[in-house]
Amino acid sequence: MKDDLEQAILAVHVRGFDGMCTGCRAWWSRLSPYLCWQVEWATSRQARTITARFLEGVR
Repeated sequence: MKDDLEQAILAVHVRGFDGMCTGCRAWWSRLSPYLCWQVEWATSRQARTITARFLEGVR
């Protein structure tokens, strides 16, 4: 996976004025609470990438 995909997901899936995910509503007409599962996936991927870069620098 590329970082671009994660950035795109995080840019679109943001909290709306009603506390729901705007990306889920726009793409699938779903009222998903924010944090939706896609935001959770993207942030976990970012955390893994950052941790891997840090650990490679430590060694």
